[in-house]
Amino acid sequence: MSHSTTTVAMSELPGLVGTTFGPSSWRTITQDEVQRFADLTGDHNPVHLDPDFASTTPFGGTIVHGYLTLALVVPLMAEILEVTGVGTGVNYGLDRLRFPAPVLVGSAIRVSSRLAEVTEVPGGLQAVFENTFEAEGLAKPVAVATMIVRYYA
Repeated sequence: MSHSTTTVAMSELPGLVGTTFGPSSWRTITQDEVQRFADLTGDHNPVHLDPDFASTTPFGGTIVHGYLTLALVVPLMAEILEVTGVGTGVNYGLDRLRFPAPVLVGSAIRVSSRLAEVTEVPGGLQAVFENTFEAEGLAKPVAVATMIVRYYA
């Protein structure tokens, strides 16, 4: 299934509350990427890095760091939503974050994003996105994140 990018002017965001964008394309996460994330963050839990150890866990193999999955929201969302007329956009935070199912290394993930709320803030707009990450072949989401983005003109 191919994805499509929705392009919308910042001023049009309030009229799109309730709209779901995506899903994005599938993105496979490799063991090399997991290793580089571990090296960058210092999170060297063997469940992420040691296939022999990980095979003895309930997951049956190495799993992707939850925060690596979350970090991929930026490139995945860029595939499905482009907001124009923005001087700068910043991640303002998360209201809710859960990792209901593990992502096995070598799996592909994608994201869908529902625009839940848009409010005015000084100099721009604040948008609340309900992001759902899924992994290929899994019924349960692998991450659910309510993300707040601020767009400034």
